[in-house]
Amino acid sequence: MGTIDLAELGAGNISLDASLIAHDLDLSPAQVLERLRDGRLTARCEQGIGEDAGRFRLSFYHESRRLRLLIDQAGEILERATVQLRRREGQPATPHASPSSRGGSPLVSGRD
Repeated sequence: MGTIDLAELGAGNISLDASLIAHDLDLSPAQVLERLRDGRLTARCEQGIGEDAGRFRLSFYHESRRLRLLIDQAGEILERATVQLRRREGQPATPHASPSSRGGSPLVSGRD
């Protein structure tokens, strides 16, 4: 399924190749990077606790689609799920702030 680089996790950074998520979001890798930069694609990372310690849930939101990856502490993707989200009237297309809009580093890179 792929591996995600957790080397800079202590600094709040997780890196993955854009091609790992592009297909699930109906985008090309270049479009993933472009939409992350302009805020149309957003991401959230959650660290597991208790019985989920050592696991991370990465959620990517683009338009009405959400991709969720569950990864272990080695960066291996354990599960992936894509769903179509229903928006309420007047709700923005991307419900979460992008990492770049909060001053953080991008989560996804265009590296091969």
